Amino acid sequence: MKPSADTRWKQRFQNLYKSYVSLEKAILKSSVSELERAGLIKIYELTFELAWKTMKDYLEDQAVAVKYPRETIKEAFKYELIEDGELWLEMLGNRNLMVHAYDEARAKQAHKLITEKYFAALKQVLEKLKHADE
Repeated sequence: MKPSADTRWKQRFQNLYKSYVSLEKAILKSSVSELERAGLIKIYELTFELAWKTMKDYLEDQAVAVKYPRETIKEAFKYELIEDGELWLEMLGNRNLMVHAYDEARAKQAHKLITEKYFAALKQVLEKLKHADE
């Protein structure tokens, strides 16, 4: 039996929360080695994927039909799940930067974006979804 959309988004939210906590721990380190930076980028990638998929599931639970990440982000902004739709579209676009952060310069750039811009957006949607069921 397939879980309902309501159950699916709540289950995915639990995974998002766990991933977010791991990312937060990585970000709170004052200095990171090259290996730790690579780990932080990978945790971010997972957290971002879980975030947009949780939003997708939540929107579907609200009878909003979405399929793709860009479409989900636009609808999430429209329904006020996220505050900055342009930033989320930037995050989506920079997914490739994160995946291909093989050289140190790209990895440092990705680390800076995650810690200075993207983490706050993830925190905002996490808080919104946490209170969505109240």
